[in-house]
Amino acid sequence: MTYHLYAIGNALVDTEYEVTDAILQAAGVEKRHMTLIDAPRRTELLGYVQHAKSHRTGGGSAGNTVVALAQLGGKAFYSCRVADDELGDFYTKDLHSHGVATNLTHTKPPTGQTGSCMVMVTPDAERSMSTFLGATADLDEAALHPHDIVKSRVYYMEGYLAASPTGLAAAIQGRKIAKQAGVALATTLSDMSMINFCRSGLDAMVGNDLDYLFCNEEEAQVWCGSNDIVQICQQLSQQSRTVCLTRSAKGSIVLEADNVIEVPATKVKALDTNGAGDMFAGAFLYAVTHGYDCAQAAWLANQCAGRVVAQYGNRLTTNNMADIKITFVNHAGQS
Repeated sequence: MTYHLYAIGNALVDTEYEVTDAILQAAGVEKRHMTLIDAPRRTELLGYVQHAKSHRTGGGSAGNTVVALAQLGGKAFYSCRVADDELGDFYTKDLHSHGVATNLTHTKPPTGQTGSCMVMVTPDAERSMSTFLGATADLDEAALHPHDIVKSRVYYMEGYLAASPTGLAAAIQGRKIAKQAGVALATTLSDMSMINFCRSGLDAMVGNDLDYLFCNEEEAQVWCGSNDIVQICQQLSQQSRTVCLTRSAKGSIVLEADNVIEVPATKVKALDTNGAGDMFAGAFLYAVTHGYDCAQAAWLANQCAGRVVAQYGNRLTTNNMADIKITFVNHAGQS
C-alpha cells in the first residue's frame, strides 16, 4: 500500500467573499447551491464583490478532502487538471506543500484558465458557490495513474464530476481499476444541484458495490425524495457498505450494516460552512484507513468539520489539525 487515499476531482482555486444577503440577491446567486458559470458571468460577479473581504486558497471538493487526510498524517494522491497560468501554479504548489502526490507533477499543463470558485459567505454562515470550471472541464482519463490507484486503500470520486462527461468517464474508469484491485470505493453526493441535474452520473459513481458514501442531510433528502430521517437511513443503507450522513449542529449518523450510530457534533459558532463536508470525508477516511472504527472516525470528522465552520476558509492549518489529532488519539484510547 502506497496511499491511504487516491482521489479524482476538480482542481479549483477558491476565493471566499464575505457578503450580505442583499449582495447575494442583487448578484442573482442561488443561496446554498453550487452553480456553474462561464467567464463573462464570473466577470459580472466580480463587480458585486470588489469591495468585499476576500481570502484565496486551494479548493475543489476532493482537493480539500485529500489535504485534510494528508494534514492528519495520511498519504494521498490527487488526479486533477489545471492550466498553465498563475492559478494553476498556485494550485500545484498548494498540493505539494501539503505533501499530496499528484499527476500534475508529471504533466505539462495546457494553455487556458485554471478553474476557480467564487464562494460567497453570508452572515448566517451559508456558502453559495459560483464555479468557473476552466481547464478542469476537460479533465479526462489521461489524469489517472492506474499503478497508483491499485496501491491505494480507498479510491474516492468527487460527486461534482457528474456534471462533466469526460470527468465522469475518468472517475468511472478509475472505479473499475480500483474495484478489480480490491481497493475500497468512496464517493460523495456533493451538492443538491448535482442530484437534481446530474443524477445518472452520481448513480454510476454509487453503483451497487460502494464502500463509503458521504452526504449531508439536505442532499440525502433530495436523493431519497423524503424528509423522514428513518426512511432516509433505510434507503441510504442499501446503497453503500458504510454511509456518513452529516447533520450540521446535530452531528452525524453512520450507517453500517444494520447499525445506526449517532455521533454528536462539537459545539461551535458557525461562521462559514464552506468545506465542512470535504473536511469530514478526509478526516473520516484518515481514521478508517488507520485502524479506527466508524464511530471513532465520525468523532474525529465531526471535530475537524466543527473547527473549519468556526472560521472563514475551507482549510485548517496543519497545526490546527495536529492539535485535533492529539485530542482524537486520547479520546479513542478512552473509548
